[in-house]
Amino acid sequence: MKRIFIGLLFFCGIVAAVNAQPRAIGANVGYGIDFSYQNTVVSPNNMIDLSIGLNGFNTVLAVCTYDWIFNINGGWNWYVGPGIGVGFDFKNSFPNVSIGALLGIEYNFNIPFNMSLDYRPLVNVLGFNDSYWAHFYGFTLGLRYRF
Repeated sequence: MKRIFIGLLFFCGIVAAVNAQPRAIGANVGYGIDFSYQNTVVSPNNMIDLSIGLNGFNTVLAVCTYDWIFNINGGWNWYVGPGIGVGFDFKNSFPNVSIGALLGIEYNFNIPFNMSLDYRPLVNVLGFNDSYWAHFYGFTLGLRYRF
């Protein structure tokens, strides 16, 4: 009984810590469109970014990056971090696994929105198709709701 109580207490603490972290949800537009979820972890200067979307309108790709955030001035931040992606190319019927990075700049408005410009190069490491570059390669413009 004691173990169940401690386990339940630990679980509630984790849920409270995750819900206390700032989060954002939105969309990025570039070569295609993807939906983005960000969650601050460890400290206000680190975040996990999860993006899922259609790129080139024939590829579905999910990318997760761990980013370090650096304050520039006022509401401006820039961030950089490594990531991994998994996807499927419907045109060539190839699944793929990619590694890469995310480099971006964002502005946090006084209202609960932010706007970002990201550069996300990804390189295919498994499931090569006609290119070594994965489909999230390039610049995207993002708009997110912060909560």
